[in-house]
Order: sequence, then structure tokens, then C-alpha cells
Amino acid sequence: MPVGLRSALTLERPGARMGADRVALLAAVGRTGSISAAAREVGLSYKAAWDGVQAMNNIFASPLVSAAPGGRAGGGATLTPAGEKVIAAFTAIQEGLERVVSSLDSQIDLDPGDILWSLMMKTSARNTYRATVTAVTESPVSAEVRMDIGGGQTLTSVITGQSAAGMGLAPGIEVFALVKSSFVILARGEELGALSVRNRLSGTVTGRTDGPVNSEIVLDLGGDKTLAATITRESAEALALAPGDSATALIKSSHVILALP
Repeated sequence: MPVGLRSALTLERPGARMGADRVALLAAVGRTGSISAAAREVGLSYKAAWDGVQAMNNIFASPLVSAAPGGRAGGGATLTPAGEKVIAAFTAIQEGLERVVSSLDSQIDLDPGDILWSLMMKTSARNTYRATVTAVTESPVSAEVRMDIGGGQTLTSVITGQSAAGMGLAPGIEVFALVKSSFVILARGEELGALSVRNRLSGTVTGRTDGPVNSEIVLDLGGDKTLAATITRESAEALALAPGDSATALIKSSHVILALP
């Protein structure tokens, strides 16, 4: 076996990645009871750690971390039973992988450059939710897929009928729903009146990051689910959204992409 070869485990699905770095972050949250303290322990910025926690909470059926945002000063954070199970499962798989690599050492010459520890594709979509299909309405051309994403929130996606048939979509099937942050339209408050946009996700602003051109707004959707929207800085200023404000994310059904686990 080449000098320096080690086993490294990364589990990937559409929009979902779990590697040793994220498991280390989870473990640090469990030890410190704070996302900011965990970030310092594993060498991440507070934003990177918070984004990692939000991503993990969004893609698992049950949240891994229960957190109260507290900024760099730190808010309370605890591992849920699901978070503890993920750490235990990942550790067991990693240990098994190390035993396999050690066994192969005496049998074959492994080239690290030829090994790909990847299960499925990646995606650049910022918002990825593990969802359960609740209804499928088919037509000759398209199919409307309604989903429960948890936290009392639902999403509807319109895809081609051929895609729906090929994916075998039906009530009870678990899928990943992907929404690019730039596809999200924001409005203040919750009572918006009649609009043609099918998806309305109501939440509370937990963060706003302004850039020269665009701003990123993060909403708490409830149930430890979050949503990120990228809008123009001018729009953010006009809406005057700030942490604690109520807002509604509007998403066209054609902008919700579906993928199978």
C-alpha cells in the first residue's frame, strides 16, 4: 500500500454530503453546547459552522441540532437523538472502512488517485430538503408533485410526466427537493393576498448578509428547517428585512427540482 494512504469516508446524495468534517462539527456542538464554540474548536468561521448545521438539519428527516441563533457570542445548541445516532453510525462505518482498507493492504496495491469515495452526484442548489411525496397529479405532458418537507411546510413541484414516471413518484416516496437561492422571491409578512406563485413558505428572518450587489436572507421555517434567498441589495434595502421580521418566501413550482435519494 502506498505510503500515506488512509481511508476517508464521505457519503453523498443529491444535495447532501456527510463527511468527517461535518461529523466533527456535530460532535463539537454536542461537547460545547454552542455553534460558535464548536466553530472555534473545529477551525471554522461562525457562518460556515451555522450554514453546515442548517444544511444538515434540512436534509435529514429529523433535525440533528436544536439551536437558538446567538451570533458570534453564541446561542444554545444541543444534539437531538437523531444527531447522536448520525455520529454513532458514521463512526461505525468509518471504523469498518478502515478495517477493509487494512485488509486490502496485504492483497492489492491501491492507488489513492484511483479511489472515489462517492455515492451520488453533488448539487449547487443552496436549499435542499428531504421531503415525502403526499400527492401526484399527472397529465399527458406534466405532473404536479406535492410534498411535505416538515415543520408544517409543504412544497409543490411541476415536472415533466416522463420524469415523474421514470422516478416512480407516488405518495409516500421520499425525495430531495432542491431550490436555488436565486429562485426565491421574498415578501414582508405572511398575508399577501392572491398571487399566482404556488409555493409560499412563511418564516422568521434569522440572518442577513449584505454584499455590494446582492444580499442573502435566511429564514427559519420552523422545525429546524431554514431557507436561504439571494436577492438584490436594493431589494433588501427596500424590504428592510432584519432578524426577527416575518417574511414569506415565494417559489414557482417549476423552480423546484426533484431528485431521488
